[in-house]
Amino acid sequence: MDNAAVLALYDRDMREGALPESPGARVERVGRVVRHVGSEDGWNGVVWSDLSAADADAAIAEQIAYFGGLGRDFEWKLYGHDRPAGLGDRLAGAGFVPEPEETLMIGETGEQLVDAELPEGLRIVPVTDMAGVGLMAEANEKAFGKDPAWLLDLMRHRLATDPDNLVALVVLAGDEPVSSARMELIPGTPFAGLWGGGTSEPWRGRGIYRALVAHRARIAADRGYRYLQVDASDQSRPILQRLGFAPLTTTTPYVYVP
Repeated sequence: MDNAAVLALYDRDMREGALPESPGARVERVGRVVRHVGSEDGWNGVVWSDLSAADADAAIAEQIAYFGGLGRDFEWKLYGHDRPAGLGDRLAGAGFVPEPEETLMIGETGEQLVDAELPEGLRIVPVTDMAGVGLMAEANEKAFGKDPAWLLDLMRHRLATDPDNLVALVVLAGDEPVSSARMELIPGTPFAGLWGGGTSEPWRGRGIYRALVAHRARIAADRGYRYLQVDASDQSRPILQRLGFAPLTTTTPYVYVP
């Protein structure tokens, strides 16, 4: 894989050409900035920028004024290769608070089409209704120890508005949910995003994560998607590298609260 070419393709299709996340949202291009304006309770933020040292501060102030006028928190999703150098320092100086850095990792679906077996007694079940969403949320809470209310809201919305481009999975041990994951298929691009893969502590280290990656890769390949994209934490990055995913750049959410 030509990492530089794939990163440029990602910037073009997934950032500069970003699509609204929901029917009530919109994507706007203002100068050298692309921003996502969510529907009520939706996500708001800057998804792409190509700035210089001369115009960066003005562009930052413009976005603060715009989202502040809407009374909304928003996120500037900063990538490690974004210009100008030191853009993160400029954002922090303007009042943004950085969240933990992640790594943008991309792999090819063809490299993930392997037989990855689950431990005996486990099965992968597709999530297609709110009963399945409840199991998925339970597994997510066990894996990450956080309130899964946001996931319930997200899944309820996506199942109602765009189920064809969502793949959601839960792993069951009998009737107990022990792991879950989802995949977002981005129409008109070669990218499918892998999100939310997490396993409860007693079941870790048994190949469940690998099996979920392979399962989603098969679906993505069947739908014509070439690349799998992950915003990887420090915990998942080494696993993904062993599976052949390449780290292309870092990504850090900078959050602004009016």
